[in-house]
Amino acid sequence: MTASKNAAAESEPLKEDLKEDENVGLAKSLTLFNGVSIIIGCIIGSGIFVSPTGVQEKAGSVGLSLIVWTLSGAYCAIGAYCYAELGTLIKKSGGDYAYIMEAFGPFLAFIRLWVEAIVVRPCTCTIVALTFAIYMLRPFYPNCDAPDGSYVLFASTLLIILTAINCLSVRLATIVQDFFTVAKVFALLLIIATGAVLLCTGRPEYRESFENIFENTTPDIGTASLAFYSGLFAYQGWNYLNFIVEELQNPRRFAFAC
Repeated sequence: MTASKNAAAESEPLKEDLKEDENVGLAKSLTLFNGVSIIIGCIIGSGIFVSPTGVQEKAGSVGLSLIVWTLSGAYCAIGAYCYAELGTLIKKSGGDYAYIMEAFGPFLAFIRLWVEAIVVRPCTCTIVALTFAIYMLRPFYPNCDAPDGSYVLFASTLLIILTAINCLSVRLATIVQDFFTVAKVFALLLIIATGAVLLCTGRPEYRESFENIFENTTPDIGTASLAFYSGLFAYQGWNYLNFIVEELQNPRRFAFAC
């Protein structure tokens, strides 16, 4: 009897440690506004500024390019709703890695994460950083090209600074994210407003593209598919909220709201 009591007494601290381990996790510090800003900030990146050229060139006409943008947005919206459902069912950070881990085990989850970390994400970050560097340095060299290597140096410095911010504090990273989100949304609204004003009150040639919107439409399906590729690149980032779903204050509500 005494031995069993001693064993039970010794097992109590172990149970408490297990309970503490179950409660250990990332701090739920992200609000609804932070989640929305992360989604908007990830989607409104370099793609929205560089993809329109590719879409228009491959589509060949204004009408087909508008169809491409609409279908690309609908495709990404469906994917976002599916990921929101997954985020409410599996409340773990990690996005694709967490879901593949639950469905297929650690091996395929590791392969997916490895491809994302070694191939996909570095390429995406490089494109975003170089685009930002080009736009930032262009005002300083309006009539000529910037010095060789300046774009790469600026982009590399930017990546190092943002990496340090994300390593130091989640709160600081969200503040930076919110600031750039507001700035990008303001820039897009300014571009839209300028285009609307010129379309309504500008010269007649500004409206020529809308007189026959399907003129010069490409007949090649392969070329049109490349237009979809450019359009989907502009929407890239719709699934990024699921990488930090564990840090949302109310994942079940915020995942769908975002």
